[in-house]
Amino acid sequence: MSQPKERREFLKKLSAGAALTAASPLAFSQTRELPQYLDLVKRKSIAANDNIRIAVIGTGGMGIGDTNTALMVDGVEVVAACDLYDGRLTRAKELWGKDLMVTKDYREILERNDIDAVINATTDHWHEKICLDAMDKGKHIYCEKPMVQKTPEGHRVIKKQKETGVVFQVGSHYVSSIIHAKAKELLEAGEIGEINFAEAQIDRQSAIGAWQYSIPPDASPETVDWDTYLGQAPKRPWEAKRFFRWRNYWDYGTGMAGDLYVHMLSMLHFVTGSKGPNRVMSTGGLRYWKDGRDVPDIHLGLYDYPETPEHPAFNLALRTNLISGGGGGYLFRIVGSEGDISIGFDSLTLRRTPMPEAPGMSINSFSEEMQEKFKEEYFKKYPRRAQMEGPREFSYKVPSDYKGDRYEHFVNFFESIREGKPVVEDAVFGLRTCGPTEAGNISYQERKIMGWDPEKMEIVDAV
Repeated sequence: MSQPKERREFLKKLSAGAALTAASPLAFSQTRELPQYLDLVKRKSIAANDNIRIAVIGTGGMGIGDTNTALMVDGVEVVAACDLYDGRLTRAKELWGKDLMVTKDYREILERNDIDAVINATTDHWHEKICLDAMDKGKHIYCEKPMVQKTPEGHRVIKKQKETGVVFQVGSHYVSSIIHAKAKELLEAGEIGEINFAEAQIDRQSAIGAWQYSIPPDASPETVDWDTYLGQAPKRPWEAKRFFRWRNYWDYGTGMAGDLYVHMLSMLHFVTGSKGPNRVMSTGGLRYWKDGRDVPDIHLGLYDYPETPEHPAFNLALRTNLISGGGGGYLFRIVGSEGDISIGFDSLTLRRTPMPEAPGMSINSFSEEMQEKFKEEYFKKYPRRAQMEGPREFSYKVPSDYKGDRYEHFVNFFESIREGKPVVEDAVFGLRTCGPTEAGNISYQERKIMGWDPEKMEIVDAV
């Protein structure tokens, strides 16, 4: 394939002081600014009367992590917390002050006129209901991923957001990473040619990584509002594991696909600009964690992305493994006709390896006379290609004072509330990433290929 018509030189000037290591003194310059939500210059100070008051609904690990990150942003204060376990309400006061309002009924939070926004960090099967109720009360929403448990719920969230006009941000925060912004820039500039393949994996080699979350000694129907927790899920007797280790069960979660694949699809869709795949195939099984869970601990997925005006058709391979000793760790790689980009949490590496224009020669079995004739004709048809300019490989790293993608994701959320800036991950984006993973779960459960319509955002028959 020939070189792109508008080949740009990248990274001679690094945005915001990020570091570059290259195999050659020649680097690439950046030709445009990073997106506004990744602007790392000092942001304007916030007036006291412009503070944003937030509440968190669901104060487990993600709720605490999200709230603590939100509080890193100037002009944000947390005034209320909701959870169905008494101990987490006690912990919320320990973390954010004895005057914090705490409740087991999230509706009490939504009734407060002094709360501007809520973090929805509940179990997947409660996401839709709480988001709809919060938007009806005019609250801005930061909703943890996956945005919803089932595709029809996502359409109701999209409709409600349009009706109410509140700010809605899905919490797959990797899309706000400066690293993914750089990968997007490189891909759009043609640095690896046309994308043809992508692969991603997240392997968890620990019990906690496999969702064996700790259960407090006082866990009981007296300290947990079990009936409220079940919601629309099937009714069943109290079981501590189903409350504190909810990701292990289809009734309340979405398995590895909803927990981890959504991150991978979010990153891929952000970097490529894709709206999603049109075919999904999944397999896997429950191999090790036979602890009563009904979701697999190994999940493999293949996603076919159709040709669009923006990019050719390509394939995505996903892998998630919750079994200790499985190896592999973290991987996100995009492969093109001219090279590939490997993306980590705080760095990326681009390797430029153009596909050959000529088919090559395998003429050793020819006579010497035929070898010479072949080479004469071959080099007339395929002139020797000029040596590639610039480094074949370089790495890009975040600046030392970078506060992280989750922080930037919340900055984007709060700037959207204050200034009307668009969020990077709205409800449509959220459904386009969690919907295909639901199709993947059905593919795993029913052992068949599933279809997904990326425009209509619906599970359909396979094409």
